Amino acid sequence: MPEKLVQDAEEKMKKAIEATQRDFATIRTGRASPAVLERIMVDYYGTPTPIHQVAAVNTPEPRQLAIAPWDKKMLGPIEKAILKSDLNLTPTNDGQMIRLNFPPLNEERRREMTKTVHKKAEEHKVAVRNIRRDANDEVGKLKKAGKLSEDDAKRLNDQVQKLTDKFVEQVERLRAAKDEEVMEV
Repeated sequence: MPEKLVQDAEEKMKKAIEATQRDFATIRTGRASPAVLERIMVDYYGTPTPIHQVAAVNTPEPRQLAIAPWDKKMLGPIEKAILKSDLNLTPTNDGQMIRLNFPPLNEERRREMTKTVHKKAEEHKVAVRNIRRDANDEVGKLKKAGKLSEDDAKRLNDQVQKLTDKFVEQVERLRAAKDEEVMEV
């Protein structure tokens, strides 16, 4: 039972790391990446649908995305969804596909992006620490109920703390890598 508690905490922390990676992938850098379109929903015959489910998205050039809808009637809705998004990009519609050109980021915009990266990294570190708190609360409840000795409770809390340190360090490494990517000219 107590080991399951540590395993559960580790699984939740792994999911927090996956969420961090997904979050960082959606942050726009100077390069084109299909991941920036993941949050954008298109009106597909009355149903909000992710772009990648209604079109093929590829990167023909380092600073360009090409979006080729499977149904040509979707060109307009895809274009509208991109214009309404927070990407600040103007789509080019040639009647067959939509092209998104990513301009190089200026220094000020890069600094803003790193602030966003730092904020998101801190949110994910807090999520990992909340998982630690929940696990430690469970250990405390088991100890109070007499199901764990003082030494076992201390050992479990130490294991959870080591996991927390490990996963917070992973978030920090992901943050540093994304900072480097954003600041790259």
